[in-house]
Amino acid sequence: MDIIATTLQGKVRGRADGGIATYLGIPYAAAPFGVHRFRAPAPVEPWEGIRDALEFGPTAPQRPYRPPLDQLIPDVDIPGEDCLNLNVWAPRDADGPLPVLVWIHGGSLRNGSAAMPLYDGRAFARDGVVLVSVNYRLGVEGFGVFPDAPDNRGLLDQIAALTWVRDNIAGFGGDPGCVTVCGESAGAISIAALLTSPRAAGLFHRAVLQSGPPHTVTRGEGARTVRAMAKALRVPATAEEFAGVDRERLLDVQDELVGRADPVGGGPGFHIVVDDDVVPADPPPPSVDLLLGCNREEYRLWFVPGGAVDRVNGLTLRLALWKFRIPGRVARLYRAGRPDATPGVILGEMATDLLLRGPLNRLADSRLADSRVADSRVADSPAADSRAAGSRITASRSGGSRPARTYFYEFAWRSPVLGLGACHALEIGFVFDNLRHGEALSGPDAPQPLADAMHRAWVDFAASGDPGWTAWDARRPVRVFDHPGTSTVLAPRQEELRAWL
Repeated sequence: MDIIATTLQGKVRGRADGGIATYLGIPYAAAPFGVHRFRAPAPVEPWEGIRDALEFGPTAPQRPYRPPLDQLIPDVDIPGEDCLNLNVWAPRDADGPLPVLVWIHGGSLRNGSAAMPLYDGRAFARDGVVLVSVNYRLGVEGFGVFPDAPDNRGLLDQIAALTWVRDNIAGFGGDPGCVTVCGESAGAISIAALLTSPRAAGLFHRAVLQSGPPHTVTRGEGARTVRAMAKALRVPATAEEFAGVDRERLLDVQDELVGRADPVGGGPGFHIVVDDDVVPADPPPPSVDLLLGCNREEYRLWFVPGGAVDRVNGLTLRLALWKFRIPGRVARLYRAGRPDATPGVILGEMATDLLLRGPLNRLADSRLADSRVADSRVADSPAADSRAAGSRITASRSGGSRPARTYFYEFAWRSPVLGLGACHALEIGFVFDNLRHGEALSGPDAPQPLADAMHRAWVDFAASGDPGWTAWDARRPVRVFDHPGTSTVLAPRQEELRAWL
């Protein structure tokens, strides 16, 4: 059945089915082409009448992943220029405003879209959360660094989408005062930047980082990929010149240069840059509740399908240690803990900890220090008596002035598909309670009870800021999602993590 919602830009027609309202392809900014190409996102022109929001909108220009990843993470390609659009799933007849979860997809800042079936938001809407998924500019269009264009355009797109949510989500049953932003991989890296961006202040109230730590580079480092593309295109490295290049040619050259790069093996790519406008050089500590974590064997998505894990020998491992400046004592520690592991597995385990688990642990620890400072200020104040303690408990339930909490998880269930194990991106189908569309990574027999547990934790965090286990403290509690046996473990593998310090 068709249904109508009202936004500040005009009315949109969605569809109701099984008690869930779905609105697809709603523009939150003007098409980023023509006069808007390589510019900050511009407002959408209001429309007359009712605009159909029945099909996914255009996706950001990109090339698909290269084999074999293209079979494991299939992209969706929908042509058209209005790619700055979003989708909304909401309970149709809910009482009162509902918590909102805004999903920012991953893909190394060059791949992905909100139209992927894996990101269907029906399960969140079924369980009382309004799910919004967002498209943003990718690759050189969104994150190329030019002297004559604003930096971090893809991040500015995300901020524009969050502004749309603040201004419009009440018309879909959502609470603009209870917004959680959630992303995986490059989506999580984006959120880490949004957490400290003055442009995003007040647009969300909780955040989830799945398999993506804080990571920025200088403008000089960020411009390297553009300079390499400019050399291949034989044009100056300016936005004006790139705008004159045929778009398909631009994508071809981009793919030739960065298509084989991955987080573990490295290579040229696109990054969020420090620009002192959107992303400050000395950011303040994030002050919102945070849920973060990673998968136990992240590296296996890049190392296993193409056989790289078996091609790594002792010499390759030593060269990798030199390239990434990994001390020999660290390698010896990892070998001692895995006496039967091959050099490829040892390298992959170290890469996972170097790039993901270690930085995320440090982020959690830094927030613990910030919380201690905040607690000491409360304790030292004249009002720090039993009545004040009671008021702090009340504040923690309402998200008031209490210190922000941090929750850490690890996804440990091992997929049988191609020996992927607990690899990068495997957890997404469980978070969305959408195992059917995650079968390329998980196989057809993924455990539904694990999806029930993980999805419920994300729903509860979006609703209350508490996913259901102990917040991060000096004991370092980690919720390990596995089947059977999801449990909370204190300080797992701390000896190896400390070795990186």
